[in-house]
Amino acid sequence: MDEIAVQTLLTKYATPLYLFDGETLQQRVSYLRSKLPDGVGLCYAIKANPFLAGYLSPLVERLELCSPGEYRICAEQGLPLSQFVVSGVYKTPEFIQEILPHSPAIFTVESMEQFHLIHRTAQDSGSPVSLLLRLTSGNQFGLEKDEITDILTQHQNDPLLHFKGIQYFSGTQKTSVKRLTRELSTVDEFLQTLEQLLGYPMEELEFGPGFPVSYYAEDEFPEDEYLEQFAQLLQTMTFSGTITLELGRSLAAHCGTYFTRVVDAKCNHKQNYAIVDGGMHQLVYYGQSMAMKLPPIRHYTHHSPGNVEPWNICGSLCTINDILVKQLPLPSLHVGDVLAFERTGAYCMTEGISLFLSRDLPAVLYRHPDGQMDELRPHFETYHLNTPNQKK
Repeated sequence: MDEIAVQTLLTKYATPLYLFDGETLQQRVSYLRSKLPDGVGLCYAIKANPFLAGYLSPLVERLELCSPGEYRICAEQGLPLSQFVVSGVYKTPEFIQEILPHSPAIFTVESMEQFHLIHRTAQDSGSPVSLLLRLTSGNQFGLEKDEITDILTQHQNDPLLHFKGIQYFSGTQKTSVKRLTRELSTVDEFLQTLEQLLGYPMEELEFGPGFPVSYYAEDEFPEDEYLEQFAQLLQTMTFSGTITLELGRSLAAHCGTYFTRVVDAKCNHKQNYAIVDGGMHQLVYYGQSMAMKLPPIRHYTHHSPGNVEPWNICGSLCTINDILVKQLPLPSLHVGDVLAFERTGAYCMTEGISLFLSRDLPAVLYRHPDGQMDELRPHFETYHLNTPNQKK
């Protein structure tokens, strides 16, 4: 957006405010596809930003949902049930019973207990179910290799169970191609073991590469080269089935901007402090390290530039921890100025301590490539959520 469009936006909508740019989002998907081998699918993990699910649905093959709430967000928008991958370490019996008989969604399996629960529900309802068995990377998620082989050995001929393949995800912000090489090699070898066991190859590998996002200037890395090397890794795999990459942060982060307005400015002990109407309850960069580094920020002001001075940008919460940026160099700063924090399309609007102090939730906007705006959520008063429900 150019500055005139931004100023028009800030005249119409109060801050703090989230804006997601559709053109940037579409360009990001196109960029990733251009770097990946033909036929590799994309799965959007909507936990990164549920507001983008409907806009990304036509652009990706799958949507990953990790809770009943995320399922309902997508279902109520009428998004294709055939796109859904119902994931998550905690799947309640009620949730599985609610959707399995009526949905072509794929279910991930995170444990033996979860497998038996899904299997019983399929038997009770007479509904077939498609499964991705999650291979653990050595943490609380997924199944051991021998558990997966036991499930397949004992149940491969069950007419209600369609074992689509393996899911693997070990974390996010992976900058090491060597680490991805080790992980893909491990998964590839295991898939060959399963092919020998079953007598036929698994259909699909859903792999979470954890592509990194450079939130700060010092974290910039050669993404073109990184993705080209990753694409080569995929092409050298023995596995011949479909590969789907589960992505969240890498798809969503670049399209988001968080606008917050300066409401107070002062100098304490020779340090400049600006108080903004937002804060850390609404702005969460990866690792909670934003106060120690400088993210990409744009400064909007109606004042003439002055001398560049360092400013500590603090939020509106009554805690000393609410510092968004330390020593941000700005050519003067005034009450009423707006700071726009970029690359906030993933997690910022959902990971923050949004109910602290009962401050309003920001409005959420989506800007289509043609400039049309969708208001996805108005400013929302949260004090209702923190008020006791007392019967009179």
